Formats: sequence, C-alpha cells, structure tokens
Amino acid sequence: MKPLQISAETAITLSKKLGVPIEHLMHMPQHILLQKIAELSKEETSSESTIEKDPS
Repeated sequence: MKPLQISAETAITLSKKLGVPIEHLMHMPQHILLQKIAELSKEETSSESTIEKDPS
C-alpha cells in the first residue's frame, strides 16, 4: 500500500487532531482516514452548535 498523497502540513494537522502518530497516519487506509475525519467533523459541528445554544 502506498502512503497517502497529502502534504506535510496536512499530515501534521490531522495527526494532532486525531491523536495518531504521523507514521500511522501516512500508512492508514484511505477509507479509514476519511471515516475518522468525518467523525472529527461531526464532533466539531456538534460542539459549535452547543456553544451557540448556550446563552451564558
């Protein structure tokens, strides 16, 4: 399996957000990475909507 075709900056950002070492991230199957990014996006969206609903 070939490494993912993403930039170094993107790899570092994803590694920090997902809590995965860069080496693991670069050799992660693409469908699993996309699933993790979707879950991360869903969590960020739900936390933003919670902050907007909180009037205090």
